[in-house]
Amino acid sequence: MYIDYRTEGRVATITLNRPEAANAQNMALLDELDAAWTRAATDDEVVVIVLAAAGKHFSAGHDLKDRPADAPEKITLDFVYAAESRRYLEYSLRWRNIPKPTIAAVQGRCIAGALLLCWPCDLIIAADNARFSDPVVLMGIGGVEYHGHTWELGPRKAKEILFTGRSITAEEALHTGMVNRVVPLNSLATETAELAAQIARMPPFGLRQAKRAVNQTLDIQGFYAAIQSVFDTHQTGHGNALSHTGYPILTDMSSVKSHHSEK
Repeated sequence: MYIDYRTEGRVATITLNRPEAANAQNMALLDELDAAWTRAATDDEVVVIVLAAAGKHFSAGHDLKDRPADAPEKITLDFVYAAESRRYLEYSLRWRNIPKPTIAAVQGRCIAGALLLCWPCDLIIAADNARFSDPVVLMGIGGVEYHGHTWELGPRKAKEILFTGRSITAEEALHTGMVNRVVPLNSLATETAELAAQIARMPPFGLRQAKRAVNQTLDIQGFYAAIQSVFDTHQTGHGNALSHTGYPILTDMSSVKSHHSEK
């Protein structure tokens, strides 16, 4: 319903296909997306996986109007912790560790929960109109669930975008090393496909070992432990909101929306 999947040669392309909602992620979309990642990961004919998005924006983040079907009448921190552990933290970590090269192609807005989709990818190609942000401090939360900010941006830039809620441009993201290339919007699909095809010509075993070597190095430096630890810090934000509003997920987003007025 929300995900398109296709293969061409040795490349699988997974496309977010909810453009009417700026590819906002409800639970069904995330479950479909995880199934698509699993499909590509287990297909021996696929060597490289591309994550793309239909429409003007990559993703507006989590759909805050989406109430999980299994949600109790009274939302508890226990429920929120379990739901987010599965669909946010575990999904993102699983996608990060798929033993095949992955490339995210990002255009337009990439807000908050959208970072949980592109950060797990090995490479990020950004259109020149891409804007990346995590404004959830405005909700009383210290950053999204998969807290890759420090690793992706460096500590001072990470603090800046969290403290201010502002977005960073594709060029800024390139300067920090968060994205690999910035390309014209009308060339995003073509240049991503060309890079994927180039990588797909490499020996799959060598690619898998190269990816494992880099990811293992990051984990030895503390990446995995930090991601797990800061997820718990994220949950204190929900706990605080729960004690004040009674519902930590559907927090008033008016202040957040003022930072992202573009349709």
